[in-house]
Amino acid sequence: MSATFFLFTPPFTQLNTPYPATAYLKGFLNTKQISSYQADLGIETTNAIFSKNGLIELFNKIEQLTLNQTETVSVNIQRMIALKDHYIFTIEEVVHFLQGKNPTMAHLISKRNYLPEAARFDQVDELDWAFGSMGIQDKAKHLATMYLEDLSDLIKETVDAHFGFSRYAEKLGRSASKFDELYDTLQEPLSYIDEILVKILEQKMEMIRPEIVAISVPFPGNLYASLRCGQWIKKQYPNTKVLMGGGFANTELRSVSDARVFEFYDFICLDDGEAPIESVYEYVKGNKKIDELKRTFTLVNGKVTYFNNANCKDYKQGEVGTPDYSDLLFDQYISAIEVVNPMHRMWSDGRWNKLTMAHGCYWGKCTFCDISLDYIKLYEPIAAQLLCDRMETIIAQTGQNGFHFVDEAAPPALMRELALEIIRRKLVVSWWTNVRFEKSFTRDLCILLRASGCIAVSGGLEVASDRLLQLIQKGITVAQVARVTSNLTEAGIMVHAYLMYGFPTQTEQETIDSLEMTRQMFKLGILQSAFWHLFTMTAHSPVGIDPAKYSVRKLSNEIGSFANNDIDHIDLTGADHTVFGFGLAKSLLNYMHGTHLDDPLHKWFDFKVPKTSIDPNYIANILNEPELTATKPTAKVIWMGKYIGTEIITKSKKGSTWEIANLSFVTKKSTIQISVGKAEGEWLASMLTKLFIQQAKTYTLQEVKEDFETAGLENFELFWDNKPVTNLYKLGLLVL
Repeated sequence: MSATFFLFTPPFTQLNTPYPATAYLKGFLNTKQISSYQADLGIETTNAIFSKNGLIELFNKIEQLTLNQTETVSVNIQRMIALKDHYIFTIEEVVHFLQGKNPTMAHLISKRNYLPEAARFDQVDELDWAFGSMGIQDKAKHLATMYLEDLSDLIKETVDAHFGFSRYAEKLGRSASKFDELYDTLQEPLSYIDEILVKILEQKMEMIRPEIVAISVPFPGNLYASLRCGQWIKKQYPNTKVLMGGGFANTELRSVSDARVFEFYDFICLDDGEAPIESVYEYVKGNKKIDELKRTFTLVNGKVTYFNNANCKDYKQGEVGTPDYSDLLFDQYISAIEVVNPMHRMWSDGRWNKLTMAHGCYWGKCTFCDISLDYIKLYEPIAAQLLCDRMETIIAQTGQNGFHFVDEAAPPALMRELALEIIRRKLVVSWWTNVRFEKSFTRDLCILLRASGCIAVSGGLEVASDRLLQLIQKGITVAQVARVTSNLTEAGIMVHAYLMYGFPTQTEQETIDSLEMTRQMFKLGILQSAFWHLFTMTAHSPVGIDPAKYSVRKLSNEIGSFANNDIDHIDLTGADHTVFGFGLAKSLLNYMHGTHLDDPLHKWFDFKVPKTSIDPNYIANILNEPELTATKPTAKVIWMGKYIGTEIITKSKKGSTWEIANLSFVTKKSTIQISVGKAEGEWLASMLTKLFIQQAKTYTLQEVKEDFETAGLENFELFWDNKPVTNLYKLGLLVL
């Protein structure tokens, strides 16, 4: 076969599901009738290494290197070398199990006498604590993951110091403000992993014979491998043009000036890839001049030059096509459980189709975020109907009905419309996304989202301090986050919080108080997962652009000739928060498993910390306070339940008789009745039919009230805002 474009992601990103950038670009190229082929070289390289033949070659290579030099490797590695036959014998069964092809292997693996065990297994002594409630499959997945991590350690210590499942040579990428270290490394002979990667790349290039190769580099851990690939292609296929883009370029390479970079790539494109990749295609075809390139660096007369044709407009989200996942080897992805964190487990376990609800961020104000860049600044939502069309297309193509919406922050209004569309189409999907914990996530909206298949959300609590949340311009308060996470949890949606420490001017007291807020949320069960991040100042954030405003000083004003994003800085007023990292992480690990929730906070640190100033019932008191919010008359009223009939019953007391209506409803688990006056009951039964989610017309609360009054009934608010109607939300009556 042949194709104009060869799109690929170099090693290594996630092992469980493809990174979506190439699928997005392939979908766009389809709309232009431009042929393309895509590959995930990360999963293909991984499966080549972790196979029977791959391990035979690995151990042979190690024996050549360590012959008569056993003192150069650790005791742990010597043990693994001695057990090489056990690794070779078990590897393919383990990989097949993690690919979901042989689930019965879980029983053998979980017994702890099938797999060879090295140093990584030292940390799995408390498996019953971690997996007792999760089942044998998860326990076996974790053991199998540790087995692969042992082999990863073997590779790193013997044949390739840069190896890592999702972070190959990441250190080289992260320390790359100058290109020197990377460039020098790339002049050395291919490493063991490089040779495997290049062999796969060679097979692809021979098969495809592309005119243009587009390499997506989402993370620093993909950079080195992308350069190796570009280096090989430009040597072996000098007439093929190599284009590089992706998240790393978008954030790190906006001021690249080192000409040596273009020994590996012909073009570096920034931000949304559709218009730039099309302009490169037209330029290569001779249909455009070089100054008509869009957001693209290239070399002109030996100098790095940036072109951004103002007349070339970006495509709207409705014009870019449906992501196309064809060519990718879905049956070869590996689901792993490395750490016992519910949200991190979702990142690494299961195959998720990646989609975006909206381009950019609808909030776009957080001062730690790169809000000056177009990929965040330019907000454009996609219509719910179009999103569902794309979901149905992708399900048919991949056979997978799980979706991870990779938005900066999914807009609540669009989430509502998407949920309604999913339910109306009767799609069976599970999905999760990133959100802001804003007040729009009411009880009823959360119930609707869960009914549509939403299983989890992640969101930034950041520093759980109202002063710092205001400085961050997060637009939320701790009280608001508590109410929202409670609504989500009660609806059955797992909640993960991103937590931050070390934000400019943050004090030790505020860090301890933030930990206390987090502890209370876990104790009350309104958080199920979280992770602490140390604040990083980036060049394109408000803090990085105007550090003095936030009492921060840059350690250097030098702009590197290669990557520029993370900025070394000094907080002129805050504490040294690097010392808090271990204690914060340790406390969180325990909180996620429901242990040590009542221990004093100082026990997590091996140095003196202040006592918390937060009342021990602060979060509980917030949740116990009635939330007085008026429902807007324009709110949509939706009925998703199952009404099965009304029985009119005559009541009598002290000589008086009256009629009541018993309305019956069924849920998946039971039959429930509510009783109201006859006239109100007959109206309610009729109204529920009109409000049913499958109906073409959607009623507002004002229209429901008008219908009530048209029926000759009085005191709508008294009827609607009191039992039993208020309890109908449990059966599917929602006000959105």
